[in-house]
Amino acid sequence: MKNILFIASECVPFIKTGGLADVIGSLPKYLNKEEFDVRVIIPKYACIKDEFKSQMKYVNHFYMELAWRQQYVGILEMEYQGVKFYFIDNEFYFQGYAPYGQIYEDVEKFAFFCRAALSALPIIPFRPDIIHCNDWQTGLVPVYLHDTFQANEFYWGIKTIMTIHNLKFQGIWNKKQVMDITGLSEYYFTSDKIEAYGDANYLKAGIVYADYVTTVSKTYAEEIKNSFYGEGLDGLMNARANSLCGIVNGLDYDEYNPQTDPYIFKQYSAMDFRKEKVKNKREFQRELGLTVDDRKFMIGICSRLTDQKGLDLVDCVIEQICTEDTQLVVLGTGEAKYENLFRHFAWKYPDRVSANIYYSNDRAHKLYAGCDAYLMPSLFEPCGLSQLMSLRYGTLPIVRETGGLKDTVYPYDEYGNTGTGFSFSNYNAHEMLATINYAKHIFYDRRREWNKLIDRAMAQDFSWNNSARQYEDLYRRL
Repeated sequence: MKNILFIASECVPFIKTGGLADVIGSLPKYLNKEEFDVRVIIPKYACIKDEFKSQMKYVNHFYMELAWRQQYVGILEMEYQGVKFYFIDNEFYFQGYAPYGQIYEDVEKFAFFCRAALSALPIIPFRPDIIHCNDWQTGLVPVYLHDTFQANEFYWGIKTIMTIHNLKFQGIWNKKQVMDITGLSEYYFTSDKIEAYGDANYLKAGIVYADYVTTVSKTYAEEIKNSFYGEGLDGLMNARANSLCGIVNGLDYDEYNPQTDPYIFKQYSAMDFRKEKVKNKREFQRELGLTVDDRKFMIGICSRLTDQKGLDLVDCVIEQICTEDTQLVVLGTGEAKYENLFRHFAWKYPDRVSANIYYSNDRAHKLYAGCDAYLMPSLFEPCGLSQLMSLRYGTLPIVRETGGLKDTVYPYDEYGNTGTGFSFSNYNAHEMLATINYAKHIFYDRRREWNKLIDRAMAQDFSWNNSARQYEDLYRRL
């Protein structure tokens, strides 16, 4: 039996701000239980719902040195969907309404969390063969493991994997203060280790010291080796290229299943979508106050409203997107300029644009089931889960060829009758518009081809089963 420990800053259903939480909540369930004993450690945030807090059992507590201070570390545990979760408790660090706050507080909070998670292992007791770290918040785990923990033979030979979910977020702060916070010696703060461009960088620390580095799609693993996507770490990614790979995230196919989804108006499957899917569209149009008409081409966007998501392209040609035969449904929050852009167009064209500037899980499910196409023109996208959801629901994705979008959406080829969606390669608003119009032409004028695209989209398997096998191979190799 191999012991695998996931350490992360968030995890569904306890706490979520992004796709990282979905991965940590899903992947451990899908690993082969016969071969791997998989457990997860996350912080016990004050903002975790009481229904989960009430199920946690106290395990133990101790005091730990963090540089020059002594800090309380509580350990709680609970089992959820067959996986054992541990929660590191310290009210000073994990109070507040959100898991992340100001970066200068977060760098100390997660230095504490990394050290506490390692210190808790002999007490639980659980000795992992591999510790699987995720994003900058856990970047110090491989460093600490390499440092003072080597004095205790319990920790000898533990291997580490660092998974980069989004290279843009690196945990960067003043070198002197990080030295003071972490208690690591000056030896570690050089440009070949933790230091980057004069500051300390937690993600870089994890990438340098981990035994293996993964990211969340094959294309993104290649992209981050060049300067446009490399966020200042492209040189390091090239240096680690021989121990770097990309594994596409899976989607939880139990939660996202149009046959059993409790949130959508009418359940359907790959067998009967030709009759049943459109019923979701009609009801969704009615609920949003749009014109109820099967002949309108309905495009959905469910996203953080930020530059990364390619919304400046949408901004550039939104007037041409919102033509009389098209409806646009937007769900999400983000930068004020995009929130206001969609609000303005919903005011201008109330019969064809719906701006839902908030997040709602049930409305997201209705969007994936009800729309004809799903627009995702990202500037960069390490993996992306939305396009996997839209494929699963037979809502054809229109994407830019980057990162995980390129790996999961195969562009329609009308001569070879292949493909599961539509894509464009240059980051260009008119190229995006041309792709939307091409999709629209297939929708209106070649309906049989459109339905065959849906057949192929819904037949794709991007469940965790597939990705979990690749992670298992990696664990065995290490």
